[in-house]
Amino acid sequence: MSNEMRALAGAARQSSFHLAATGNEERNRLLLSIADALEKRKADIFKANGEDIRAAESEGIAQQLIHRLKFDEKKLHDVTDGLRALAKMDDPIHRVIKRTELADGLQMSRVTCPIGVIGVIFESRPDALVQIAGLCLKSGNAVLLKGGIEAIRTNSVLYDIIRGETVQTGFPAGDWIALLKSREEVAEMLKMDDLVDLIIPRGSNAFVRYIMDHTRIPVLGHSSGICHLYLDRSADPEMAARLAVDSKTQYPAACNSAETLLVHAEAEAALLRSCRALLDAGVHLKADEAAREKLVAAGIQADPLCEEDYSTEYGDLVINVHLVDSVEAAIEHINRYGSHHTDCIVTEDSAAVRRFFALVDSAGVYHNCSTRFADGYRYGFGAEVGISTGKIHARGPMGLEGLCSYKYLLEGNGDCVADFSSGRRQFTHIDRMGK
Repeated sequence: MSNEMRALAGAARQSSFHLAATGNEERNRLLLSIADALEKRKADIFKANGEDIRAAESEGIAQQLIHRLKFDEKKLHDVTDGLRALAKMDDPIHRVIKRTELADGLQMSRVTCPIGVIGVIFESRPDALVQIAGLCLKSGNAVLLKGGIEAIRTNSVLYDIIRGETVQTGFPAGDWIALLKSREEVAEMLKMDDLVDLIIPRGSNAFVRYIMDHTRIPVLGHSSGICHLYLDRSADPEMAARLAVDSKTQYPAACNSAETLLVHAEAEAALLRSCRALLDAGVHLKADEAAREKLVAAGIQADPLCEEDYSTEYGDLVINVHLVDSVEAAIEHINRYGSHHTDCIVTEDSAAVRRFFALVDSAGVYHNCSTRFADGYRYGFGAEVGISTGKIHARGPMGLEGLCSYKYLLEGNGDCVADFSSGRRQFTHIDRMGK
C-alpha cells in the first residue's frame, strides 16, 4: 500500500510541475471537454448514483445525507455549467500582482502560481468531486481526491470520465488527478509532506482536528458551520421572517444554514413573526427560558434548550432561539459559540451594523441577507473547494484565488549584492506596476 500510494502521489507531484506551466487556453479546453463528456455519459453516472443511494438507504443512513448523495439532472446541469463558467474566467496563475524596480536594471515581479499538490477529503456529495477537480485544474493544481464511501460508485464513474478526457485530449499533465478509495490511502497521504503541499478536509470539527493531529502537511480546515441570524431591536419583522426561513430551510444540511436565531429582547414582533414562519416551514424550535416564555404566551410551540445546543450543528430542520439584551451580547454569543463561518445581523440601525461588522470574528459577516449566500458560486468564484473558517492563508469560500500562491521573479544583468553593500550602487525600490 505504501509504495503504491507514494507512486500515485509522486506522479501527481511530477504532473503538478507541468500543469503549472500550461496556458489558460489549454486548461480551458480540458474543462470544456470534461463538461461535454459528463453530459454524454450521464446514464452511467445516474446508474452508479442509484446504486449508491439504494445501498445507503439499506444501511439506514439519515435522509439529509441521502439528499446530499443524490446526483440527478439538476446536479449534472449545475456542475457542467460550473465547469463552463470556470473556462470563461481569467487565468488565476501567471498573473503579475506586484512589480518593483529594486535598482537600475534590476526588476522584481510577484507572480501568482499554483500551490502544487492538494489532498481534498470531502463529504458524500459527488458533485463536489467535479467542482473541486474543476477548480484545481483551472488554478493549475494537481489533486488527490477522497470522497465519502457512500458515494464510491458515483465518484468512480466521475473520476473515470475526467481521467479519460485528460488522456484522450493529450493534456500534458496526465496524472494531475487521482482518486483515493480507502482510509488506509488517506492515512498514507497524510505522511507525505514531501509530495503533498496542502490538505483540505471538509467535515466536522472532530474530523478536521483528527486530520490536523495526524499530519505535518499544512491543513486548511473546512469545519462545522454554526451560523447565526441576529434580529436586532430595529429589525423589520417581515424581513426577519423571510431571512430566518431562507437561512434555515433553503438547504438545512448545508454548512451555511443558520443554527441559532438570536433576537434582541425588545424585538418581540420580529421574534414572533420569525418563529411562526419557521414553525410553518416545518422547523422544530428550541428556545431559552426567556424566549420560550414569550413564544408559548403567543401560542408558538418550542422545546427548552441546553447550553450544548448552542455548539451543535444540526444540519436539519431544528433551530435554537436565544434572547439577548444588546448587539454587544449578540456579538459575544456568536464569538463564543459560533464556528467563525457566517453570521448575519438584521437591523435598520447603521451604528449596530458597523459594530457587528467590526467585532464579529467570522469569515462571512452579513447585514440583512440570508446566511445561505456563503458559497463560492454565489460569490462569483465559479465554485469552491471548501469554506475555510481559519485565517491562513485563505478564508471563507475558497475558490481560484485561494488555490493560488505566488513567487518572486527577479531579472538582472550580472547584479551582485556586494555592489550595494559597498555603496557602489543604491537601491531605488520604485513601484513599476502598470508602468
